[in-house]
Amino acid sequence: MTKPTRPAARAIASLAGLGLIAATLAGCTTATTTSPSTTTTSVENTVATTTASLWDSTTVHTIAVTVDPTELDTLVSTYLSTGEKVWVSATVVIDGVTFENVGIKLKGNSSLRTISSGDDPATMPWIIRLDKFVDGQNYEGETQLVVRANSTETALNEAVALELLSAAGLASEEAVASRFTVNGGDTQLRLVIQNPDSDWDADAFGTEGLLYKAESGGDYTYRGEDPASYTDIFEQEAGDDNLQPLIDFLKFINESDDATFAADLSQYLDVNAFATYLAYQDLVDNFDDIDGPGNNSYLHYDEATGVMTVVNWDLNLAFGTANVDGGGQPGAGGQPGQVGGARPNGGGAGGAGGPSSGNVLSERFLANSDFAALVTSAKTTLTETLYTSGTADQILDEWVTVLKAQASDLVSTSTVDSEAAAVRSYFAQ
Repeated sequence: MTKPTRPAARAIASLAGLGLIAATLAGCTTATTTSPSTTTTSVENTVATTTASLWDSTTVHTIAVTVDPTELDTLVSTYLSTGEKVWVSATVVIDGVTFENVGIKLKGNSSLRTISSGDDPATMPWIIRLDKFVDGQNYEGETQLVVRANSTETALNEAVALELLSAAGLASEEAVASRFTVNGGDTQLRLVIQNPDSDWDADAFGTEGLLYKAESGGDYTYRGEDPASYTDIFEQEAGDDNLQPLIDFLKFINESDDATFAADLSQYLDVNAFATYLAYQDLVDNFDDIDGPGNNSYLHYDEATGVMTVVNWDLNLAFGTANVDGGGQPGAGGQPGQVGGARPNGGGAGGAGGPSSGNVLSERFLANSDFAALVTSAKTTLTETLYTSGTADQILDEWVTVLKAQASDLVSTSTVDSEAAAVRSYFAQ
């Protein structure tokens, strides 16, 4: 599958001024050895590379998890009773390569609201961390995989949205389809993506930086100068422990007056990238973004420039997909498992709309006419770059081809076609 990958560092910096999208194509080079279909390798403190790259999206990969049933039951019951997500050790086989003593943990928020102790664990959202208990253990340099939740059967909406995010010149995560099993149970078709960490951050931005993840229970309010005040609000994922740049940023966006905000925001934020981010969220109809109820976002801080970049996270509700727990109503009239439907109130990420907890940054940004004009300009450019050009159609067609050819036993052709059609309906803008 020919696909756009994450852009070179700062490729989006001049989008609004030039009316151009940086769509630099970059490939991932890996060593190759024996095919995983014929060889099983036990890996510890190292990586066994294969003929099929981990992030080769022309292949439906195989991931098999084996975990002590008692520990698995305890993991689920602990979450159900306390909300705590605990790590347990597992054996994980990825495309025939065996990794021992791997950490696995439930991952998500709304996607976990309906799980129960009797559910098939292969249907639950997980994070797999190869180096949790074995230092240095990795696969082709990757240490963390996220097994995503999605209320559609194909997860085409998120798979396509992630590639379009990269084509828009914004930092994105690699994604592949997988045949996923736990303890030899039923095989489930699951989308697996990268988890943003220090290696991802350096790759995505081409520079050493700090990466902060916004937690679902928090927001972008300024809580004073004590770093302890931001515990469980932001979690640092990359760089030396240092919350001061985050604190300074939050103080500015919350406490600056309107004139100062307009004049000085570019000293704190990659303004053009944020305008593109907001326009993109509107085009893919993702209400669960920076100002949605999940507070989904990362902040990358460039230590050389002192500028933050808002990083997208979580696109399983893209293209109007109904929430995995049936709540939120991102699509008017949408039902769990559906894709499509107009955003409530006719809004978009570039203009609120839909149930939302709000975000001070996006609200102040859009309240400024000059910044709002950047969003409008970016949306026009992205519409041409992603939709009119046929890029989105090509990406979707390639994913459909892979699923029909390699996963027809897991999802019917009619389901693939119907869910693809719902996504494609957004391309005619």
